[in-house]
Amino acid sequence: MTTASVNTTARGITPEERKVIFASSLGTVFEWYDFYLYGSLAAIIAKQFFAGTDPNTAFIFALLAFAAGFIVRPFGALVFGRLGDLVGRKYTFLVTILIMGASTFIVGILPNYNAIGITAPIILIILRILQGLALGGEYGGAATYVAEHAPEGRRGAFTAWIQTTATLGLFLSLLVILGVRTSVGEAAFAEWGWRIPFLVSILLLAISVWIRLSMNESPAFLKMKSEGKVSKAPLTEAFGQWKNLKLVILALIGLTAGQAVVWYTGQFYALFFLTQSLKVDGATANILIAMALLLATPFFIFFGSLSDKIGRKPIILGGCLIAALTYFPIFSGLTHFANPALEAALKKAPVIVTADPANCQFQFNPTGTKKFTSSCDIVKAKLSAASVNYENVAGAPGSVATVTIGDKVITSYDASTLSKEEAAAKDKALSKELADDIKAAGYPSKADPDQMNKPMVLLLLFILVLYVTMVYGPIAAALVEMFPTRIRYTSMSMPYHIGNGWFGGLLPTTSFALVAFKGDIYYGLWYPIVIALATFVIGLFFVKESVHNNIYAAD
Repeated sequence: MTTASVNTTARGITPEERKVIFASSLGTVFEWYDFYLYGSLAAIIAKQFFAGTDPNTAFIFALLAFAAGFIVRPFGALVFGRLGDLVGRKYTFLVTILIMGASTFIVGILPNYNAIGITAPIILIILRILQGLALGGEYGGAATYVAEHAPEGRRGAFTAWIQTTATLGLFLSLLVILGVRTSVGEAAFAEWGWRIPFLVSILLLAISVWIRLSMNESPAFLKMKSEGKVSKAPLTEAFGQWKNLKLVILALIGLTAGQAVVWYTGQFYALFFLTQSLKVDGATANILIAMALLLATPFFIFFGSLSDKIGRKPIILGGCLIAALTYFPIFSGLTHFANPALEAALKKAPVIVTADPANCQFQFNPTGTKKFTSSCDIVKAKLSAASVNYENVAGAPGSVATVTIGDKVITSYDASTLSKEEAAAKDKALSKELADDIKAAGYPSKADPDQMNKPMVLLLLFILVLYVTMVYGPIAAALVEMFPTRIRYTSMSMPYHIGNGWFGGLLPTTSFALVAFKGDIYYGLWYPIVIALATFVIGLFFVKESVHNNIYAAD
């Protein structure tokens, strides 16, 4: 792309620009609100729609739900990115919000399994896939639309508002769910009240559509259209020509992959670590995360604006590097301040797992449906879930895994040849024996609120989210600037959604598998650290700074 000098003349935001930012951000907030509802209410939805299915059918549905949440998003980027480059930005991301809003509303009125049988989960999965496709098209449209309206030298500041929307959408969904739950009570909420947050989305949809209908098409697209330079085959140009495909690949591995793992570590894995590894009660953990998000959210705008002055790369890559170098001490600090009793037990009560290495799998289970039945896998999963560090010792071939805690030796079991009832009985007995001995060794079953240093926990969580704002605040502007106008919507959406949908979305399950593999509650951090460092190196040497690029260039 050609470059243009940055206009540094200070001026206020015009009413039209303010409207563009507000309308684009508001619509994207609502899309994230719709998308998060499913995840927040997954347990209730499963009981409503999957309870009557047989295990094999439930397994297929679980795979499809997983696909909708992560894998489908890049395909939405392809479909709607192509449409956006062919017919324009405005109408394309108007379509995405209509699909998202309608799909969400229909979930709210969809009869459950008891009413219409197998048809209910089938329709639910179709709606979920439509949501994933719509979200795949929404972000690229909103970011492109805002950037192409922004004055030269302020694209980072303008598009940073889009970057706040995922956090705000999560907040909105949690607030509506909490409000309805409080109003109708838990029993009524589980029976029918859960539908209300989905039904509310029709009001949000109406507001968003009304605002977006009154907006003008992107000036960059209009200029390109008037010059007759609109791409006739955006997918072929974006991915079939090496000069453009190379940019897509660099955008993925040199920017969005690292950005994604830093984002998921700060906003999602930190919550998982608090509740699952450190045994902090869910309410306290959610409040602390929410407070950290509230305190850090203005920094999305700060770093977006700063990137207009010093460039996108220094901030995004700097955030990846700092995060990678400090994750271990920060998460160790969370253990120290949130659950000091666990920290003491990890140091004073070593545990040894002796097992045949051939029977120990890497427990990567993104759908939550795969069963690990070997004696090694069973006992490692239980120890990892209990936040117990352990040393791995190779046992004799074919031997049953054992756990040594002090002078106590506990024998696991192999479930592959047992009936469901026999496996359940063995599992109950092993769980009790492990729990008793772990407790005797000093491992707490939950964090003690009186021993928790909440201000320090909040500070560390704030630092983690601050890293998120560094890498995420400027990313929209960087992606928009990397690609020519004629294929921008298509090109930028793909690396963003592969990075965030796949690299980021797989972080919790990959990290847990790493913890179970190594026997160290911090070992899962190697996944975001390695990805972030790889992005730093590749981005540093191969991604060009884009802040001065002329985004009106069609080629």
